[in-house]
Amino acid sequence: MSLLITIFMLTFATQLISWIGQAVLLETAYNLYLRLVNSDLATRQRKLRKDILTTKSELMKTSAQDQFAKWAKLRRSVDKGLSELEKINSEIASNKTTFSVKFNSVIWIFTTGLQFIVGWWYRKTAVFYLPKGWFGPLTWWLSFPFAPKGSISVGVWQMACKRVLVVCGKVVKDFAGDTQLAGSHWASSEGEAGEDGNAGKEEKSKRS
Repeated sequence: MSLLITIFMLTFATQLISWIGQAVLLETAYNLYLRLVNSDLATRQRKLRKDILTTKSELMKTSAQDQFAKWAKLRRSVDKGLSELEKINSEIASNKTTFSVKFNSVIWIFTTGLQFIVGWWYRKTAVFYLPKGWFGPLTWWLSFPFAPKGSISVGVWQMACKRVLVVCGKVVKDFAGDTQLAGSHWASSEGEAGEDGNAGKEEKSKRS
């Protein structure tokens, strides 16, 4: 893979994570981790929650005065279940904290970290050369800091890729917002037209 495409793909991956949101990715990855690795813990949590809700429902239907023995037994069961659920929740929260540190580290290494490494390793390499005389005095800046004169350096190409992706993201976001707004306006217009039609029918019915 050429240096030009490699840098673009790394920049795109970083920007994609920014668009989706690292918190969303973390939550999705952790839920998958729970299902695959800690499935027993997640299953116990779901089952315990269901049992507690069932027992609470039965407790609310039981009179503390007329059926005190049954009420007390159900109450103890709910308290015990809540205590166990709190322990499981604490264990899951602790696991999530550890997982989030590792996940964020991996994300950083494979995006920002790799960009730094590639930028440093190829700091004296030309990503591609410009036609002679196109940018005049600016040519030296496009090769900044160490690339050969008349070329585009890794750092400049990274900035260009990021800028283009940010602009494209804004355009797509604005287009999606305009489309949604137009759809809402169309639905509103259709609703008003339907109401006007119904009103006309009612008026004709009254006249007849």
